[in-house]
Amino acid sequence: MTTAKRLCLCFCAITALCTVHSNAQSSTKTPMPADAVSPAPRDGQHDFDFEFGKWNTHVSMLAHPLTGSKTWVDYTGITVDHKIWNGVANLVELDMKNASSHLMLASLRLYNPATHQWGLYVVNSRSGTLGTPTLGGFAHGRGVFYDKETWDGKPIVVRFVITPRSADAIHFEQAFSADEGKTWETNWIADDTRIAQ
Repeated sequence: MTTAKRLCLCFCAITALCTVHSNAQSSTKTPMPADAVSPAPRDGQHDFDFEFGKWNTHVSMLAHPLTGSKTWVDYTGITVDHKIWNGVANLVELDMKNASSHLMLASLRLYNPATHQWGLYVVNSRSGTLGTPTLGGFAHGRGVFYDKETWDGKPIVVRFVITPRSADAIHFEQAFSADEGKTWETNWIADDTRIAQ
């Protein structure tokens, strides 16, 4: 298990990138849940254009996912989203702290024009290794991305949702499902507010 997988997406914000996501290992044998977003029949290569810039970030992470734990850990920091290749890719940097911990994450997002999907690859500064991508796209005003992995030796599905709330505010959530998408446990919540330049 890699540290990059334990320290997800985001957040993705991010994006998300996602810190608790990074302890999981990828598996392509588990089917996606019924609510997975199908590839959009349109060109989505500029779907992340709204996020380019610098943001104040507040992140809450569930300390021990899928254990029944209700303990959350909060971080604050700065997120910067850089445009790459005129928008068909972007790089998100997240630098966040609390009283006892400092986390630095990055999310490389790549658009695949053949599938009309984005792949979100997360890495943290401690591992230097890209995780397996979370795949999906934007529809109905939000981005939804999925990955199939194992967590503590058990198969799970990871869902990462990006919801732009305005030109200056974005909400991110990550959740795990241990029952093929029937139920979900949220383990990463992030809210970004744009910093005026």
